[in-house]
Amino acid sequence: MLMETPRLVGAFACLEYSFPFVTMARRWFVTATGIQVRRFVPNDEQGVSALILPIQREEFGIPITAEDQPDLKAIPTFYQTGTGDFWVAVQGNQVVGSIALKDIGSGQAALRKMFVAAPFRGKEFSIAAKLLDCLIKESSSRGVTEMFLGTTDKFHAAHRFYEKHGFREIEKKDLPASFPLIAVDSKFYTLALSHD
Repeated sequence: MLMETPRLVGAFACLEYSFPFVTMARRWFVTATGIQVRRFVPNDEQGVSALILPIQREEFGIPITAEDQPDLKAIPTFYQTGTGDFWVAVQGNQVVGSIALKDIGSGQAALRKMFVAAPFRGKEFSIAAKLLDCLIKESSSRGVTEMFLGTTDKFHAAHRFYEKHGFREIEKKDLPASFPLIAVDSKFYTLALSHD
């Protein structure tokens, strides 16, 4: 049973999600109690890199390093400015998921760094959905009207996930000029945000 506890995260309201059960996931025994979605703090930097790099390199065979991604060493100045931000899903002190929003101007933003550790993926945890939900709610409240993202052809599950959550595929030529392109990205999506 998923329990949602409203919680103020930094200066922004977000939900803290707790998962009071134990489950088996992809050969690992994972205790899911106490998983929280919250804003990135500088102490999370090493955990974010430890989450993202193995997924990129080992799971998907993308030849990318931390040096190729200087934003990982400058999250507060790269993401947490303007309408942008960076969120993590944590269990205790372990970062098990991440999502970022990069302000690219004109009410537009780029979704970046959406990753969930393998043992924490799937409907039994719904971490990816919780991260995306938090990002969309915060983005909308900050005046973002349109979100864009780039991904690789290899992330098939990610393609399905984004499409299920309302993103539509677009051509590279349809991206705004301010969109931060990454060399490995070959598929692009957009989502129009409504303001309540």
